[in-house]
Amino acid sequence: MGEATTERRFIKSLGSLETFFLGFGAMIGFGWIVLTGDWLNSAGTFGAVTAFVIGAIIMALVGLVYSELVSAMPLAGGEHNYLLRGFDPRLALLGSWGIVGGYITVVAFEAVAIPRTVAYIFPQVHQIPLWTIADSQVHLTWALIGSGTAVLLTWLNIRGIKPASLFQTSVIIFVVVVAVVMLAAAIFGGEPSHAEPLFTGGGAGIIAVLVMVPFLFVGFDVIPQSAEEVNLPARKIGRLVVVSVLAAAAFYILIVLTTSVALPATEMGDFDLATADAMAVLMGSQFWGNLVVAGGLAGLLTSWNAFLIGASRLIWAMANSGMLPAWFAVLHRRNGTPVNALLFIGGISVIAPFFGEVMLVWLVDSGSPSIVITYLLVALVFLVLRRREPDMPRPMKVGSGSQAAGTAVGVAAVASSALMLILYLPGMPAFLEPQPWIMFGLWWLLGITFMLRLPGGVTPGPRAEEDLLAALAARRRRRSG
Repeated sequence: MGEATTERRFIKSLGSLETFFLGFGAMIGFGWIVLTGDWLNSAGTFGAVTAFVIGAIIMALVGLVYSELVSAMPLAGGEHNYLLRGFDPRLALLGSWGIVGGYITVVAFEAVAIPRTVAYIFPQVHQIPLWTIADSQVHLTWALIGSGTAVLLTWLNIRGIKPASLFQTSVIIFVVVVAVVMLAAAIFGGEPSHAEPLFTGGGAGIIAVLVMVPFLFVGFDVIPQSAEEVNLPARKIGRLVVVSVLAAAAFYILIVLTTSVALPATEMGDFDLATADAMAVLMGSQFWGNLVVAGGLAGLLTSWNAFLIGASRLIWAMANSGMLPAWFAVLHRRNGTPVNALLFIGGISVIAPFFGEVMLVWLVDSGSPSIVITYLLVALVFLVLRRREPDMPRPMKVGSGSQAAGTAVGVAAVASSALMLILYLPGMPAFLEPQPWIMFGLWWLLGITFMLRLPGGVTPGPRAEEDLLAALAARRRRRSG
């Protein structure tokens, strides 16, 4: 794989607001435009809210674990550093591989969702038919919208973290404005009776919404990925992780409540973009539906931008440790960005739209289990490091002075992550269709291939990265000799 020789020279330029918007923007994405009608039909208004409250608690527990670890190790690559310090490098690679897979599926999802969103406002973008995949017709002009956006966002990120974060902040502000407009419309024009039934489907309905949580909330962990570029005290970085999770939960609950009073859930079944269509009906003008779609488009861009940042830093960190080819560890000489990792992810997102809209569902389903696997491993390594390195500096320590309280949070994060993972097993509510399982399997097969190429016998700890690089170098010398 080659030894990475690049020095760390990321540019510290992110303040509190930029860091918060990075995590929050990654989480709000596009699901609130498309899926709200399904949530209301599956669980009812309060059932959907209950699912998001439970999901927020689970994600907040995992976020607390991350907050302590990022304060102790504010390094680019987030999970990679925590897992390498607490586990064998092979297990650390698999844990990092899971979240990379989740990030890449989200980025590819955004590349497909962008043209779908644009087509809501401008249906004429469906021109020049190319081929059909799983009954989904792919048009050249439609696909080029997603591919062109991929090129622009990749270029923006190569230019530097500062321009990327400025873009993130400005677009998030627009999303917040749209949410405020929706809230005002619901208060002054909504009909409370439309929110009924408040609960439907029982526990199964709540679980049907809950299983989407890993995909909807993935993104707070982008903050740890970019920690080396955050110009804040380590303790504050940790706090922003949890704050971003709570803010995203509040946003999703707000969307559920405002949409539920706009129109009865039973009338949203035929809507393509339920939240936008319901708002257009409520306000009596398609303009307001288009405004909500513009907010969804903005959410897509912020999520896409954040995951480009997160995935590229994690891939860079893995390559810098010798886990992936050294080509990925190259930093831009002037901008301090992982240029080759960005080009790789950008290339995938350029291709994704040419697989058509069916990719939206497959990507959501295939990426979620990988994300949960990594969350589970991070929660486990939190407990391992608490026991093995109790004196490790932790500027933000969960439970403050109480070791038992911190351990309890770690155990709860492990249990809740394991429970979420179980929901994807055969016979459970989130069991996947064959196509997502095939994508999931191929991704993990590639990860296992990289894992088997790593040397054994490297002891976890503060020097694990240096020891791994030394072991790789020694093996190359033996082979060349």
